[in-house]
Amino acid sequence: MGLTGKLTAQIEYKSGGDVFHEVFRYTPHEISNMSPRNIQGFDLHEGELGTVGSVIFWKFTHDGKEKVAKEIVDAIDEEKKLFKMKVIEGDLLELYKKFDATFHVDTHDDIDLVTWTLEYEKLHEDVEEPLTVLGLCINLTRDIELHHLNKKAEK
Repeated sequence: MGLTGKLTAQIEYKSGGDVFHEVFRYTPHEISNMSPRNIQGFDLHEGELGTVGSVIFWKFTHDGKEKVAKEIVDAIDEEKKLFKMKVIEGDLLELYKKFDATFHVDTHDDIDLVTWTLEYEKLHEDVEEPLTVLGLCINLTRDIELHHLNKKAEK
């Protein structure tokens, strides 16, 4: 078995792919209000929101435990609604030498699909694939979707 891997999940998103991309780009500090069971905090450590090279810090719950991740925004593509983050410090690096999370939004036949891709390199063979991290991304996507669908319903 190899130490490097890639996991991907695609989720139908009913409240607009542009909205999902904009949340991460411009208002990530609001994600903890949209998904408090997954995200408990966000801080901007360097740079400006929504720019490549900015350094962000997340407090999150993974496998029932509070964890942290410091990430650098590695890529943003408005046309593809793509956002890529590279973990540079935190709990995930206790198991993985490298850990990148990317999402992009595709629209097919008026259906928006959020695709999460996790690319990683395990520190050793005994480290499990980060399936529960991918599950966290799916749950986070669902919570953000529900938050925006409820906002639409209130109008």
